[in-house]
Amino acid sequence: MLLSSKQFLMLWNASLETLYMVSVTTVLTVIMGIPLGVLLVVTRPGHILQNKGLYRVVGFLVNATRSIPFPIFIVFVIPLTRFIVHTSVGVTAVIVPLTLAAFVFLARLTETALLEVPHGVVEAAKSMGASNGRIIWRVLLPEAWPGLVMAVTITIITLISYSAMAGAIGGGGLGDLAIRYGYHRYQKDIMWVTVIMLIIVVQLVQSVGDWLVRRHARR
Repeated sequence: MLLSSKQFLMLWNASLETLYMVSVTTVLTVIMGIPLGVLLVVTRPGHILQNKGLYRVVGFLVNATRSIPFPIFIVFVIPLTRFIVHTSVGVTAVIVPLTLAAFVFLARLTETALLEVPHGVVEAAKSMGASNGRIIWRVLLPEAWPGLVMAVTITIITLISYSAMAGAIGGGGLGDLAIRYGYHRYQKDIMWVTVIMLIIVVQLVQSVGDWLVRRHARR
């Protein structure tokens, strides 16, 4: 299965577009998703900043966003996308729905990881006079580090899948290449190479995540 120079160039450009989408979205998702996950934990009843009203509102918004299938979600947020980047198509435009869908996903995974930290550890820190901020930064986040790494890993893999789906509606990247040339123009070699590349990238991301978790466990 040999690709022509034109096909190779298209594949290279599509790979760079996917890398751009996933990289930028990952940074934004981590910046917003992990703090939101922390908020979901510390405001739940019985925790250090318990606030039942805030917890329910934030939890509802997270669940509502996660319940919308991503292809529909892209269309749903088109007005917001146009407001932010002044267009609703293209690689940069896709970053908006990707980030909105992914950061709430990461927030729930972060919440799950933080809830695995024994509550006795938090209570011990409080008894020693630690402030709420120190409990979050010095207890919750370090203790949940392996779970957080896996949460980010799963989120990145999900973003790769989402970015491929975004190609179906002109989002660019490998998904767009596979749809336009592999499917609509029946170029099966493009389709196969695209699928193989996506599999390789996902395996690499998962391997790096697993290695980071093992490294932390050895320490």
